[in-house]
Amino acid sequence: MSSRASMLNMILKQPSLFLNFYVGIMLLGFFLVPAVAQGASKDVGVWIPWWTEEAGVESAIDNIRDIDIIYPFVFEVNSDGSLKNRVNFKDNHWEELFDEADDERVDVIPTIAWFDGQAIHNVLSDKKKRKSHIDEIVKMVKKYRFDGVNIDYESKLGETIDYYSDFLEELEDALGRKDLTCTIEARTPPDSRWKEVPEVIQYANDYREMNKHCDWVEIMAYDQQRADLKLNEERRGVPYMPVADTDWVEKVIKLALEDIDEDKIMLGVATYGRAWDVTVAPEWYRDYKQVSAINHTRILEVAEKYNSPIGRTEGGEAVISYFPEDSPWKIFNALPTPKGTPKGFEAAAKALMVATYANIEIPVRVIIWSDAEAIDEKIDLVDKYDLRGVAVFKVDGEEDSKMWKLF
Repeated sequence: MSSRASMLNMILKQPSLFLNFYVGIMLLGFFLVPAVAQGASKDVGVWIPWWTEEAGVESAIDNIRDIDIIYPFVFEVNSDGSLKNRVNFKDNHWEELFDEADDERVDVIPTIAWFDGQAIHNVLSDKKKRKSHIDEIVKMVKKYRFDGVNIDYESKLGETIDYYSDFLEELEDALGRKDLTCTIEARTPPDSRWKEVPEVIQYANDYREMNKHCDWVEIMAYDQQRADLKLNEERRGVPYMPVADTDWVEKVIKLALEDIDEDKIMLGVATYGRAWDVTVAPEWYRDYKQVSAINHTRILEVAEKYNSPIGRTEGGEAVISYFPEDSPWKIFNALPTPKGTPKGFEAAAKALMVATYANIEIPVRVIIWSDAEAIDEKIDLVDKYDLRGVAVFKVDGEEDSKMWKLF
C-alpha cells in the first residue's frame, strides 16, 4: 500500500482525527477566503501614446505584470468619420507587446481620439453617417482581435449630447461581448467652478446614459489648472496651477458618483507636469503663461541644473521654482529665502519679495507635476471610494519609475 493510501486509511479509522482534520480545513478556508477578497487589487490601465510608441511599449512590457489594461492611444478620426491609425501594428515592438499581453492575460483596448466638436456633431447627428462610423469601429476591433474599444471624443458641442448617447448605445450593441469604455471629462462641482452658478449648465456628456452603455469610464482627473475657484483662493499664498490637486480630484469623484456606479469608474492619473512662467506682481502671483508640458525625468534634470529643491504642494504634487538661465532676474538666486517659504517655492518667494519691495513685476518659472507620491494619493481615493481602478496617462518611459511599485 502506498504511503498516501496508508495515511488516508489511518485517518478514516480514527473518526476523531478525521473530524479534527476536516474542521481544520474548513476553518482555514473560512479565514483565507475573506483575506483574499479584501486584498483584491484594483485594475490598472495605461495609455501608450503614438508619439512615443516605442518607449511606451518598452515600458509597458517591462511592467506588464502590474498592468491589467493597455490602451494604445493611436486611432484618430477624419472629418467624415473614417478612422486613421497613427502606428503600424505589424512593427516588432507592437507584436511583442501583444504577445506579452496575451501571455499575461492583459486586455488590449485601443483609444479612438476625436477633438473636432463640429465634425463629431455632423457625423453623430446623421443616422447614416453614425452607422458607418460604428461599422468601421467594429471592423477595426475584429480585425486586430482587440478586447474592446475606448472612445475619447472631446470638445463636443452641447447640442451633441443626445446624439452621443445614441452613438454609445448603438456601438455597445454592435460590439457584442467586446468591452466599450468611455473617457470623460473631470467635472468640477458647480459651486467650486463658478462664482455665480448658472441656472442651466450645458454638458456635452450625459453621465447617466454613459453609465448605462459604457462597461466602464475613465475620468480624466488631471489638467485642473485654475478650474476650482475655491481651491484657487485657499492655496493663494504660493503659485497655484496644479495638474491634479488631491482635494479637487476627490470633489470630481463625489460628483461623478451621483450618476456613475463606483465599479465603473477608472480614475485617470497623470505622469507629467507643466512648466509655467508666473508673473509676480507686488503682493501676489498675478498671471500664468504655459511654457510646456514636461515629463518627470526631464524635470529632475532641470532641478539638478538649477539646484532647485523639490517640494510638495498642498495639493500633493511635486514642485520646483527657479529663474531660467536666460532670465535677467537670475541674480536674485543669491538672495536669502524668505522665512516660512515652503520647499520648492524658493525662487517664487524671492520674486515676490523683490516685486513687493520695488513695486515691479518679475517673471519666475514654476513646474508642478504628478510623480509617484502624487499618484499614490489618488490610489488612496480609489480605495476610499471603492472605484474600479486607475488609468494612467501616459506611459512613455519617462514616468516616475517608483509609480510601478504602487500597483
